[in-house]
Amino acid sequence: MKIVFATNNKHKLDEIRDILGPSFEVLSLNDLGCHDDIPETGSTLEENARQKAQYIYDKYHCNVFADDTGLEVEALGGEPGVYSARYAAIKDPNAESHDSEANMTTLLKELEGKANRKARFRTVISLILTSPTGGQGGSSYLFSGIVEGEIIRERRGGEGFGYDPIFQPEGYDKTFAELGNDIKNTISHRARAVAKLAAHLRKEKQ
Repeated sequence: MKIVFATNNKHKLDEIRDILGPSFEVLSLNDLGCHDDIPETGSTLEENARQKAQYIYDKYHCNVFADDTGLEVEALGGEPGVYSARYAAIKDPNAESHDSEANMTTLLKELEGKANRKARFRTVISLILTSPTGGQGGSSYLFSGIVEGEIIRERRGGEGFGYDPIFQPEGYDKTFAELGNDIKNTISHRARAVAKLAAHLRKEKQ
């Protein structure tokens, strides 16, 4: 099955292709020739994922899914949440947006002096499938995945991306960045959401 993942993030694409396996041909926005700045103006992960998927569906009328992921830290009232990718820039307008190092530095600073380090990663995937009859309206679905853990006090590990070096999942004594992609891709928030997506797509293929 051919399906578009509404991203050009190579890390995310590799992760999704690994998890979905060879029975799905996952195309990126680049593969579509789409270089638009897709709006992400939602106040929740669900709204952002839906907005991105709908934008691509409306423009290209293809099977598409989009995700939004947030790191939600209990002691910070759920921050950075929907602003995870640009947390440093939200806190300091002079900071680079989408800078992982700056985001981690900002988060560690916000948690200074706080004993509660509980956090969770949450991924929401919005899927829109074309109508089998060729009609304009697609069928929409939402899938989510959560992994609980904690924010450690300093970076550890060289794998992964984003907040992986400071997030230690529950039941492990290593961060996502230390565990490596093989393990991460079986236990991560995205893996859990994608497993639900894959199960649904396999049913659709039958």
